[in-house]
Amino acid sequence: MEAEAADFLIGTGIYDITGPAAELGMMGYSMPDQKTRGISMRIRARAFVVADPVSNRRVALVIADTGIIPQGVKQRVTALLAARFGSLYTDKNVLVSASHTHSAPGAYSHYAMYDLAMLGYDKTNFNCVADGIFQSIVRAHGNLTPGNILIKSGELNNCGWNRSPIAYTNNPASETSQYTSNTDKTMTLMKFVTATGQEIGAFNWFAVHPTSMGNTNKLITGDNKGYAAYLFEKTMGTNYMAANTFVAAFAESNAGDVSPNIFWGYPNGVDDAAHMKLLGERQYMKAMELFNTASARLSGGVDFRHQYVDFSNESIDSAFMPQGEGSGHTCGAGIGVSMLAGSTEDGKGIDIGEGITYPYDISILGSVFPWEFTIMPEEQACHGEKPIILPMGSIRPQGIPLTPEVLPVQILKIGNLAIIGQPTEITTMAGRRLQETVLNALGGAVDYVVIAGLSNAYAGYTTTREEYAMQHYEGASTHFGPYSLNAYQQRFAGIASDMAAGRASAAGPVPRDISNNQILNVPGVVFDDKPLGTDFGSVETNANASYNRGATVRVVFWGAHPRNNLRIQGTFLTVEKVNTVEVCRNEKVGCDTVTVCENRVTGYTAVARDWDPETVYQWERSGIANSKVTISWTIPANTPPGQYRIRHFGNWKSGWTGAITAYEGVSRVFTVN
Repeated sequence: MEAEAADFLIGTGIYDITGPAAELGMMGYSMPDQKTRGISMRIRARAFVVADPVSNRRVALVIADTGIIPQGVKQRVTALLAARFGSLYTDKNVLVSASHTHSAPGAYSHYAMYDLAMLGYDKTNFNCVADGIFQSIVRAHGNLTPGNILIKSGELNNCGWNRSPIAYTNNPASETSQYTSNTDKTMTLMKFVTATGQEIGAFNWFAVHPTSMGNTNKLITGDNKGYAAYLFEKTMGTNYMAANTFVAAFAESNAGDVSPNIFWGYPNGVDDAAHMKLLGERQYMKAMELFNTASARLSGGVDFRHQYVDFSNESIDSAFMPQGEGSGHTCGAGIGVSMLAGSTEDGKGIDIGEGITYPYDISILGSVFPWEFTIMPEEQACHGEKPIILPMGSIRPQGIPLTPEVLPVQILKIGNLAIIGQPTEITTMAGRRLQETVLNALGGAVDYVVIAGLSNAYAGYTTTREEYAMQHYEGASTHFGPYSLNAYQQRFAGIASDMAAGRASAAGPVPRDISNNQILNVPGVVFDDKPLGTDFGSVETNANASYNRGATVRVVFWGAHPRNNLRIQGTFLTVEKVNTVEVCRNEKVGCDTVTVCENRVTGYTAVARDWDPETVYQWERSGIANSKVTISWTIPANTPPGQYRIRHFGNWKSGWTGAITAYEGVSRVFTVN
């Protein structure tokens, strides 16, 4: 094929970031008893590098199947990149976003607030996430090739509903009337095609929480966005073991108030997986439609701006404040009482309602606290309607606040597309305002602007001033007070104006590195044991002799703790088809010669692993140090009839020497009819 003219150098990469699959708290719902007990689907980091072939100016864009991107993870990633590539990739031109699944291992933040529910920090998971993101960028860099990027946007309905409509309707009617929906229904997709016509990647943004799986789920999964990515990659023939393969990223946008659950109600632990798959399928189908019809090419070079800002102490010019209010100021970080209610549509907290404001007499639900409730009276005036329940900025163990206050703002420009890297969960209308701010500041340099929420660090939510006044969960979780959005608008307008003018942006204050200040750590594995008379990998409950398609095969093994070896870029299980060949021979039977044929096993072909949604790897402690591993395979309807078996791989730790040794187990051969 004759090569097309290429506007960019493009490369994609994908890498496994599945952390400890047992006994580690999950990040998202803040439920101490929601600890990992297995894997539904592996989680991954997906990286895209885009470079200008003339100037060599480049950006790296990553989406990770995690709850958040803690600031320490971004610091570790850029340190690894500097050691490998020098100044080619830095915090300025690398944007790392979280998909925001609530079903991934947690305890990987250096700030204590985000590790509280997991009862400490887990270095194993931190390294798993940071190193995996780094490796995905390394792969994308290694795969750079001349190519082009096509772009298309489209509307996706019935895939997300506003979970705080009362707060949304408190925005001015003159503003809400400009939109047909109280959530952002636009999906924007980039299609990556090499100069020779090979399709190598797709990257889209769409606003919906990956909270289809509720807070009783204990199996690792990327939720609806991870499932959508899996479906897209399966369609495109992605090989997760390969260094160069097709990558599909489903990224988060202005989804702060967007739930996947309103239509059918709160996740009940029974129908969650079905709802997750339905929302994932809807995102996948819309993305594939945009991918197949995209024709507009991005053009105009590559650029980026980045700045650190202390958002606990930001003076806001009147130009960015609500009309008539003059100048403003942000506050030291604090959360409100209604944050304790949780998102009552996705992940309930304690049994109080949302909408508790200060003072109590202006609150619909103020009777819950029949006094002017606040922990920090001296901070209350700054935080306005938010009755402070936890002042994270003022609580400073070892002199370090519970949450970061120095945060990054970032804009990447890929041709005529601007990507806003914002470090919070930003609501629908707040995101719309921020997009408009950046679009105006760029002065016609771009045609598309997208929000990349939960990027480069994490500091709660961002709402509009009007939504904040209602103190629903999102407003109560907006750390820096009622004018947080205005502060973000001011700073993003500043770096966008710098970009438009071709000038550098001030670097801002350097965020602290507290990687060596972790004092409460999650314990590791002491040792593994097994019942007398058994070996690691022994089958405790075997498969049946035969199954019909659609049935579920379950095999229980005596195993070991999965923390001993995360099996990154590997698997804890395979479902294998038995390959046979018919071998015939002639035998003399009396005076006659007869042909006798038999099927001989020639090998085994893996048809499913622990990243495939039809399998489940489930771990359970038995006694003090024994482990039961249950592997399930729900047989797909298109499975060829034949003979199959299930294998389990693991590693056990000696209590005498600390040595870690590999083991494996295998089920009986069974027939699929």
